[in-house]
Amino acid sequence: MRTSHPIRHDVVVVGARAAGAATALLLARMGHDVAVLERSQFPSDTLSTHSISRSGVVQLARWGLLDQVLASGAPAIRQVTFHAAGESVTRPVKHRAGVDHLVAPRRRMLDTIVADAADAAGASVRFGVTVTGVRQEGGRVVGVAARDRAGEPLELDARFVVGADGLRSRVARSVGASVDVAGHSNGATHYAYYTGPIWGGTEFFVAGGTFAGVFPTNDDEACIWVCSTSDRAETTRRRASSPADAFDRMLVEAAPDLAARLRRGRRTSPVRGALRLPNQVRRAFGPGWTLVGDAGYHRDAITGHGISDAFRDAELLAVALDRALRGEVYDTAALASYQRQRNEALREIFEITCALASYPPMAEFVELQRRLSGAIEKEAAALAARPIPGQRQLAVA
Repeated sequence: MRTSHPIRHDVVVVGARAAGAATALLLARMGHDVAVLERSQFPSDTLSTHSISRSGVVQLARWGLLDQVLASGAPAIRQVTFHAAGESVTRPVKHRAGVDHLVAPRRRMLDTIVADAADAAGASVRFGVTVTGVRQEGGRVVGVAARDRAGEPLELDARFVVGADGLRSRVARSVGASVDVAGHSNGATHYAYYTGPIWGGTEFFVAGGTFAGVFPTNDDEACIWVCSTSDRAETTRRRASSPADAFDRMLVEAAPDLAARLRRGRRTSPVRGALRLPNQVRRAFGPGWTLVGDAGYHRDAITGHGISDAFRDAELLAVALDRALRGEVYDTAALASYQRQRNEALREIFEITCALASYPPMAEFVELQRRLSGAIEKEAAALAARPIPGQRQLAVA
């Protein structure tokens, strides 16, 4: 039976992972009635190498969540080693923008922490709910239709619907959100988890046409990953006897020293990966709807910046929606401002990502990595200087 009287909220957020839970957390702290609908049951992992750059760590610290992330068992990463052209350079993570370490928590930990914080702030977070589409009246989105975990239909009304439901966003499809920018998309990323070796920090390995690395994470494990072109990855897969064998071959080719170290350890997970994931920027808003996270902006995993992007844009969106809900600006002006700020904030790292994903010669690749580091430091400083949304509620908590 259809619900005869849909439940009314200020905002309904579709998706409770990094972008959606963070948006809901900040809106709830600013006093708004927010519902979050997530089809998965938490805690659970998702396709992600889950390193968080300095700008994302800054957000966790500003929102009062970084200590919980560390308490989950995700180690504080205090050094980064870059291996290229037979040389290795190790640098400490310096104290900047209020933080002196990086983290790479498993998504089952990180997403649960942020979703729980949203719930504690007053958001209504519901798991096992699948959104089947948006509801529209007079050309404006006014809510969503969904099914609960028992398969029963339900409807929620909202002044705004936020699509935070990933690259294949149902909200984006339902409203016909256009792809306004599309970059070259031929990258491949594969990863698995290992235990055994001592993980001294994050490591990057640059070789001709490949990029590999180590992200220490929960349970004394590390996420070991290899990036390459999709064509190269598919060739390796065809020659291998299994996905695990293909991954071993990729590692030996991309980072032979790392592959040798891993023989002293043990793989603790299946190999996961993706091919030809797009570099794209979607239109971020329309009447009654807006997009955040991978639903609105997706990039190749080679720069490992997806979670940091999601946290940055969640705050930009929450502040814009807060202004509209309080009547400070009209809805369209608020969301147009969010889109402009998002597009400006993502531009430099998006361009670097697309350039890296084309796997230029090693010297150019290394120079692009230097540019990336500088862009992240600049972004982190800008975020650290912003007022903290819902700071009064944070202080009370």
